[in-house]
Amino acid sequence: MNGCHDTAKAKGPGVVVGRSGASFGQVHFCPVDYWPHNTALYVTDFHGNDTRFACYFLKSLDFSRYNSGSAQPSLNRNFIAPIPICVPEPKEQRTIAAVLGALDDKIELNRRMNETLEALAQSLFKSWFVDATQSALPKGWTERALYDCADYINGAAFRNEHFSADRKGLPVIKIGELKDGITAQTKFCDIEREPKYLINSGEILFSWSGSPDTSIDTFIWTEGESWLNQHIFKIQFKRPIEKHFVYYLLKHLQPVFIEIARDKQTTGLGHVTGQDLKRLKTFFPTDDVLEKFNCVVEPLFQKVYSNLHESRTLAALLPKLLSGELRVPAQGFGTAGVPAAAGSMEARA
Repeated sequence: MNGCHDTAKAKGPGVVVGRSGASFGQVHFCPVDYWPHNTALYVTDFHGNDTRFACYFLKSLDFSRYNSGSAQPSLNRNFIAPIPICVPEPKEQRTIAAVLGALDDKIELNRRMNETLEALAQSLFKSWFVDATQSALPKGWTERALYDCADYINGAAFRNEHFSADRKGLPVIKIGELKDGITAQTKFCDIEREPKYLINSGEILFSWSGSPDTSIDTFIWTEGESWLNQHIFKIQFKRPIEKHFVYYLLKHLQPVFIEIARDKQTTGLGHVTGQDLKRLKTFFPTDDVLEKFNCVVEPLFQKVYSNLHESRTLAALLPKLLSGELRVPAQGFGTAGVPAAAGSMEARA
């Protein structure tokens, strides 16, 4: 299947699935008429199934299982169209889609709230520290290499034979998990690795390799004990009092890191190394200033963490609702859970 051409306008509402490249397996709902790209599959005939439910259902699939087998990941209609599926009746689909829509709204609200909180914290950081050092360092402040502000522990190198086929053990955290949390695509490892590769909720992680504009960033981990994959630093702070300062410092320097990675970019990827961190110099305030700063930003940091944790928890409900593992309390639902009936949806080329 070659997908649809730019000249083929599709009638909305519909669902588009990325067929190859960076958009492989990504699912998007289109409420109005749209022009699908030629690297996408698009669905317009849902055979009586609810369109929103179909979108959520497709998002729950691990499309890597249906790769056409080429070196470049690619979806082919001939591979995915014959797959048998079971879905609830349309009335129950609409109820489930409404619940999932409400969850999505809450997740989006949390995302916007976190954007505001992070912007406020960055504004405070700039006011307290960047503006204060424009002319000269205040008395007692020091200058350090960024490398000396914390210990940067790179994740482990995992190979295919390390992954558990039945998802036993701990999840392996790559850049995808930093962005989207633990999903159906997350690999698991039940082989014991060195303790330094373990991470837990509340830890600060720095992704130092990948596409500069989308992968180089600093993250707060919220989803419990996991194994850290290579290309991500676990940040271990030399003293607890320095945690918030270093976290917001790394966030403040993100544009610098992106430019460093872009300058080294090959085949779409760039990176920030330990040597780069050694070359970058930064100021460091006195402990009394750090304590006052912590009192101001600690509530902001904790609220961001709380929102992230809540959003990841809500997102994890999606496959459980779709599979019937969780029952949506609505009129007409039986006590045994969401009943399933055979259904099908047609992907067009």
